[in-house]
Amino acid sequence: MKLHELQPAAGSTAAPKRLGRGVGSGLGKTSGKGHKGAKARSGGGKRPGFEGGQMPLTRRLPKRGFTNIYRKEYAIVNVSALNALDDGTVVTAEVLRDNGLIKDVRDSVKILGGGELTRKLTVTVDKVTASAKEKIEAAGGKVEVK
Repeated sequence: MKLHELQPAAGSTAAPKRLGRGVGSGLGKTSGKGHKGAKARSGGGKRPGFEGGQMPLTRRLPKRGFTNIYRKEYAIVNVSALNALDDGTVVTAEVLRDNGLIKDVRDSVKILGGGELTRKLTVTVDKVTASAKEKIEAAGGKVEVK
């Protein structure tokens, strides 16, 4: 078999509709769109969510709440996840990202106290909970909050 001999499987492709090619074609004159009306026009049809002039559902429902534009989003890591790192590692946001413990740094990194820690680490991040700090120091490590 050569490149110029390649063909799609039989019946897998259909010829395109040839619109406006005479009355005998079955798709001549109005090209299958019928007579007049929005759907017969160029660019015709209604937008998604249009309810025939009735007040749309999205406008009938009440507005609720607000979005705080100053909200801080933390990348969170449990203490137990730090066991994946070697003893004596200086834990920073970049180290956590490189080891796959967080996806991205976001606004800052916060260490939570979930689980147990068996490694001696120096943790340098933006926020640490009291229980996490206690567990890191109990394992012989240090906590430095930026």
